[in-house]
Formats: sequence, structure tokens, C-alpha cells
Amino acid sequence: MYNILLGGAAGDGIETMSSLLEKILKQSGCHLFTMRDFMSRVRGGHNFAQIRFSNVPINAHRDMLDGIFAIDETTYLEHQPQLSENGFILCDESLAIDDPRVLKLPLKDIAKTIGNPKVISSVAIGALLKIFNLSLEHANTALKASLRSDLIDINLSALQQGFDLTTPRFSLKAAKTADYILLSGNTAIGLGALAAGMKFYSAYPMSPSTSLLEFFNAHGDEMEIAVEQAEDEIAAINMAIGASYAGVPAMTGTSGGGFSLMVEALGFTGIAEIPLVAVDVQRPGPATGLPTRTEQSDLKFVISASQGEFPRMVIALTDHSDCFYQAARSFSLAWKYQIPVILLTDQYLADSATTIPLLDSSAVITYQAPELAPLSDDEPYRRYALTESGISPSRIPGKTEALVRIDSDEHDEFGQITESATVRNQMVQKRMSKLDLLKEELIEPEFWGANQCQSLLVGFGSTSGAIKEAVDLLNAKEMNYGALIFGDIYPLPTKRLKHFATQVIEIINVEQNATGQLASLIREETLISCHHSILKYDGRQLSVDDILMGIKNLKGGF
Repeated sequence: MYNILLGGAAGDGIETMSSLLEKILKQSGCHLFTMRDFMSRVRGGHNFAQIRFSNVPINAHRDMLDGIFAIDETTYLEHQPQLSENGFILCDESLAIDDPRVLKLPLKDIAKTIGNPKVISSVAIGALLKIFNLSLEHANTALKASLRSDLIDINLSALQQGFDLTTPRFSLKAAKTADYILLSGNTAIGLGALAAGMKFYSAYPMSPSTSLLEFFNAHGDEMEIAVEQAEDEIAAINMAIGASYAGVPAMTGTSGGGFSLMVEALGFTGIAEIPLVAVDVQRPGPATGLPTRTEQSDLKFVISASQGEFPRMVIALTDHSDCFYQAARSFSLAWKYQIPVILLTDQYLADSATTIPLLDSSAVITYQAPELAPLSDDEPYRRYALTESGISPSRIPGKTEALVRIDSDEHDEFGQITESATVRNQMVQKRMSKLDLLKEELIEPEFWGANQCQSLLVGFGSTSGAIKEAVDLLNAKEMNYGALIFGDIYPLPTKRLKHFATQVIEIINVEQNATGQLASLIREETLISCHHSILKYDGRQLSVDDILMGIKNLKGGF
């Protein structure tokens, strides 16, 4: 398993280079995981991508590097402490880098000779492939998938010339990756929503959720979906609510600041009982915070957003496959219970790319249009009919002769405004009773590690891959660790947690926030306290190494 970093300033083409290299590695039979770190500016600053690749599946990034491709000296200065003793620094011969591990090549001269200075990235990719003893056999396919047709030949020439500059240093046996696909987290969410039958998406561009809007916009005509870039997040969620009210499976997406603007409308879905799927791609806040970086600090916010009390579901997406399947599931839950379902993800998961098994659209719980409630000729339709389950028969206005009346004020069974204390109690109890059914189909947190573990890590969402790998490495040292990773997180499933809490010596929460929001929620719901915390909130994702170091510090070494 190898780990390389590509770094330069914003505008240097790091994103294009990493995307192209990802495709070539995948075509070459490698599994890979790419983590992206970039500044919130158009040019300048320092951007980088880390690509970890192997002949076995990979679910997280690690810190130690086998190689660095440095477009500038800043990349070397920032990341050389991460480079292994036997690693290499690949750069142009013009850079002032004095390190015995440096490999200076005439990258710029070759690019100029070929006729386009921008192909320096392809020259470097050719050199990297040779260093890792990979051929150029699949480059043509990858280039066709990434570049305009008039740029393919010149980039193939650049790849070949870069390839001829170096010699193999490492060797990797190819895997069988034909049954795997390469995609980002936000793309997986988009595919899941399409598999569920989503037909309307509205959003206002806000990093790191914007790529969802771009995905739907790119495939809108092909998939026959309506995509609307609204003037702000308030309009975006209200458009989605309107579409849902009209019987169209709808979704909106944003990041924490945009979700703040959506809060009142979120409450409207609660009292009006209109199904809605909303995606919150977390970034560090408050306010603008760090727009292009990652955090898990919206958990307590989204489970309580909006005034008043109403049922909702929050699902923390754990990995790229989970993005697909849970996005599809969210539509089923929202429409079944007529509630908002919030998909909680973050920049790390949204922008990272990895190889995952082919997605099975037939396995998702496909959205089914609401069944029309049977109506009696003798009585009018009651949109908010009191039922044992709390779920009232739904009808679509315009598709029925019945009058479908909704209201954001408290209302009676017919949707008429009321201030009756009796009816208020009935309606609150009706809405909240949906939680009883919802809790029966919660998915318990995934357990990973030794069944008879003495130490239990708990985490949620995108820390899943790093936690699992850390547990495997700890258990390889016979340290007896396990982990519970929450996907369904509100309402909180508690059965498996309570089981393990009775057998372990200690519980350690691992989170990307400053206050331990998951630990707080666990304590609130179960009275179970975590003994230690490993927290990170600098905008950079917890790595496998961060978790191992955190445990080492707790233990005083190992």
C-alpha cells in the first residue's frame, strides 16, 4: 500500500492532476482513496491531494507518505516531515529543494517543448507511474474520460516522456477492480437519490455541498429531473417543500450556514407533515468558518433545529457506499412517515474519492408514490386524520377531487386553524407517535473489532474508515479493541451500545468537533458516559494515525 501527495498553489491544476491519476490507477487495477485539502480561494495558497493506493480496498487516508510531487517549494516545506525515510520528492529541477530524497526532473522544459506548459502534470504522472512500476497501458482510456479530444495526444506524449525519465522504485501487484467503481461521496449521494426516484433538487451553491448541485445539473436532462439554483437557501428548501407537497420526490442540499437559513422551513415540514430530504454537508463554523474544510460539529444543531417539537430522522453517512444506499433509504423514510430526513455528511466524505463495489440499485428501498387514501363518499377528506400510527392518509392536491388543506398554524384533522387545547394535544401526540414506529426500523451502529473487546471506540459518519483501520492495527498488537460506528444517529439506536457498555472497561468517543457531541447525545439518551475523548477540530480530517496517537497518549504509550 502506497501513499503519495500532490501539492501546489490553487490554480496549479492539482485537482485535474489528481483526478487523472485516480482514473489511471483505477484502470491499472488499483484500489485507492483520495483525500483533498484545498484553500477557499481561486489562486494562491496551498492545495494538495493525497492518493493512497493498493491491491486491497482502502477506506481512509494516512499521514506517512511514500512520495511527494511538489509543484512549489511550499509543498516540500509543508509536507516533508510526513515523508518516509525511503520516500521521494518529485519536482521540477528549478525548485530550490535540498534533500537527499529529492528527484529533480526537467518537467517544465519537457512541457514547453511539447507545446503546452500546462501538461507538466501529465509529465509528472508519467514519471510517477514508472516509479511505482505501473505501465501506461490504461492512460489513453483515462485521458479520454477526463480531457477534450484535442488534448489527448499531447498529454499522451507528455506521459510517455515523463515515464522515460524515471526508473521503478516500488512494485505493486494489480488487483481485480472490474467490479469496482471510483466516485466521490457527493456523487454517491446523487446516485442514491436518483435510484430512489428523486425528481426535483433545489439548492444555493455553498461549499462543500455545491458539487451535489453540479452533479444534478449535469444529469438533469438525461435523468428527467428538475434542478433549480435558488436565490438563497430559504428559497431552496421552500421550493423542495412545494415540490414534495405536489407529490414529487424532492431534495435540497446545503452546508451548515445554509442549513441555518432553512430552519424555519424545516419546522414547517414538521407541522405540515410534508416529507423532505435535506443534505447538510458539514464544514467548520460558526458563520463562514472554514468554507472548504471539514468538521462534524452540526450534529446537535440538526437534531434540534427549529422551534417546537416534531419528529425527524438524522442519518450520518459513513462511507461512499453508505452515501448511495442511505440517500435512497432517506426518501423511503421521509415519505413513509411524512417527516424531514436529514443526511449528515461533511467535506471529507463529499470531496474524497475511492473505489467501492458496484452499486446495486435493485437493493435500495425504492421510493413509492404515496398511496391515495380510500375516501368515503359520506365524509370529507381529513389530511391530518388521527390514526393509531400517527401517519395520516396522504393525497396529492390536483390529483384528487378531495380538498387537501395544510397549514403552518396548529390545525385540526381537516387542516383548519385551531387554538383548541384539546386538538393541540391530539396533534402533538399524533405527530410524535410516529417516532415509536420509526425507532423500530433504526439501524444499530456497525460493530467492528474484537467481540470480547475491553476498550470501545464510538464515532459517527465519516470517521468510520479511520476508526476501523485503527482498531485493526490495535488488535494486531493484541490490544483488544472494538468500535461502534453510528449511521442512524437520531433517533439514537441504543440496543447494541447498551450491550457493549456492560462488558467493556472504557468507552472512547472519536469525533471531529470540540465538545464531543456524540458523547453528549449518548449520555442524554442512555446515561452512558464516555471515559475519554479523541477530538479534532482544526478543519483537517482525523486520520488513522491521529486515532492511534490519541490512544497512545491516553495509555501513556504502547
